[in-house]
Amino acid sequence: MAQVGIIEDNKKIRQLMQRYLDMQEDMSCLVATESVEEMLDYLMTYPHPNVLLMDIQLPGMSGIEGMKIIQQKYPDIEIIMLTVYHDSHKIFDSLKAGASGYLLKHTSLPEIKDAIDLLMQGGAPMSPQIARKVITHFNDRGQKQQESNLTNREQDIVNGLVDGLSYKLIADRLDISIDTVRAHIRNIYKKLHVNSKAEVIAKSLRGEL
Repeated sequence: MAQVGIIEDNKKIRQLMQRYLDMQEDMSCLVATESVEEMLDYLMTYPHPNVLLMDIQLPGMSGIEGMKIIQQKYPDIEIIMLTVYHDSHKIFDSLKAGASGYLLKHTSLPEIKDAIDLLMQGGAPMSPQIARKVITHFNDRGQKQQESNLTNREQDIVNGLVDGLSYKLIADRLDISIDTVRAHIRNIYKKLHVNSKAEVIAKSLRGEL
């Protein structure tokens, strides 16, 4: 079951998301705060959620700065950025800091719920506009991809992660078993010296593969 927390300074949006998510049968929204600082105080005292929806522009500490601290202290919390920003720097910085997904604020409540479900299945949810930027980036990389030390199949796995697919959907796309996907993921982590799918996606977006 997804236990969700929200960091959003717009009170109306924050309360609306919390009510909606808390009504879902397979998830609960434990806490909704207007700042990173308030969330950090909560996490020190109460059981923490396993998913956080976080804005970037916040009073006090920014979402990206806050995410670095939360990831260090609570590495098992998955974070989805939910923001109006869609420029490449914000996307890269968020993924580098540890975000597992990136949604734009016009995303509907049912789509946010679906994104959380996808995240819980091992996927990396992204808004279509963000996914298009990723596709453009890959199309522009050309030679860099060919020089990657990843095999073609491993690159296919990375592409699946960037597309926001769960391990099961990657397996279906490539007609291989989930166990084979997991084996490839382990090899990818070793080759890239990373420990999470977010880091793999960040390296891909920066053209480092």
